Order: sequence, then structure tokens, then C-alpha cells
Amino acid sequence: MVKKLTQFSTLSFDCYGTLIDWESGIWDALQPLIAENHRNDITRDCGLGAFARAESAQEKATPTMIYHEVLRNVHCAIANQFGLKSTAELDEAFGQSVPYWPAFPDSADALRILKQHFKLVILSNVNNVGFAASNRKLGVEFDAIYTAEAIGAYKPDPGNFEYMLSHLKDDLGVDADDILHTAQSLFHDHAPANEFGLSNAWIDRQRLNESDNWGATTVMENRPAFDFLFNAMAQMADAVQQEIGR
Repeated sequence: MVKKLTQFSTLSFDCYGTLIDWESGIWDALQPLIAENHRNDITRDCGLGAFARAESAQEKATPTMIYHEVLRNVHCAIANQFGLKSTAELDEAFGQSVPYWPAFPDSADALRILKQHFKLVILSNVNNVGFAASNRKLGVEFDAIYTAEAIGAYKPDPGNFEYMLSHLKDDLGVDADDILHTAQSLFHDHAPANEFGLSNAWIDRQRLNESDNWGATTVMENRPAFDFLFNAMAQMADAVQQEIGR
């Protein structure tokens, strides 16, 4: 039987796609490359799809590569996919774009509400410096932050969840049954969360539950199960407040 939201003590979050609008950030950061090549046939959907394919391949091939270098290589791969001419300067600018990716408008308010009732944890496919820049847009202090840089692998590699569960137990005394993993990406987060038996809340920013809009995430033939479904963090925060009678 699925618990109520308020029966969990800890929310573990993916950041990019869930709290930070990485798709808008990625698309904005691709504009110099597209403009430099005078192309008007590359849409947001196909650009994000190209990113999804290139990023997942790069992270799998080089799991210890720091994220800004992953992005730099992804930019080169996207240029190659579309037959575009890039430069070292354009590749580097894309690699360093994470601090410019915007937060979703509801993220900070929702996190402040949730912070009153839960421990908040980040499990993110990014480097420490990149997340620190994003964290300044989110308005709360997280109880634990686990990045791919510290773990040495990128989600959906199971090592990420092994690392998080071990550290939450040892550092904060949190058991797996007390954790609700909260994320947008079925590929990066919900599939491995299912493998570890974690309860999960899908923040379906793309309305993928009603469509085939995979955006910047890898397409999955078989979609993982989820315990809660919200279209935004604000909806999740509202649901928590309703449970506690506010």
C-alpha cells in the first residue's frame, strides 16, 4: 500500500529537469552554434533529442568525466549530428552553461514549503561547482548533496543510488523506506529507483504521461512505475499541505 506523502521523512531529488529548467537552458546554450551556421531547420524538439542521445552516450562512455567536459563533448557531438561547424570557444561556452540554466518558477517556493516537513537531498548528474551555482537559485539549504563528481558515475548507473542510500543511512540515519525519490526523468531516476525498491514521485514537467514528449531525456520502451504523479513541484507542495490540513 502506498504511503501518504507525509509518511516519508526524506525527499531525494534529481535537480536538472525537476528543479532547474535544463531544457530551456540547453536550448538557449545551443543558439550560438545554430546561429553561427545560419540554420533555421533545427527545432527545439530535435535539438533536445540530439542532446539526449549524445549526453547519455557520453556519460556511459566516460563515467568519471567532470560534467562541464561532458557538455563540451556533447556540443561537439550535436554539431556533428546536424553537420554544423563548431569552434573550441563555442564548445567551451556550452560546457560552462550550467550556471545560466534557469530554475523553474515554482521550485524555490515549493522547496521552502517542503523543507518544513522533510529532509531534502540532491542526487544529481552534475559537478559540485555546477550544482552550487544552481543551488543559489533554489532558495533552500539541502541536508545532503550527492553529485556525479563525488560518486564517479552518472545516473542511471546504480552506483548513484547505492552511494546515496549508504550515505543517508550512515550520515543522517535515514532508511530506504523513509525516502521518496522525486524526479522528472524516467530514464535517469525512476528506472533505477524502481530497481532499488524506492518509493517515487514523478514530476512530469513535460506531460510525458499524456504524450511522447521525451525532451532532453533518453526514450524508454518500457516506462517504470511510479507512486505519485505531479505536473509541477507546486502541485506536490500543495498536496503535502493538504495532507497536514493547511
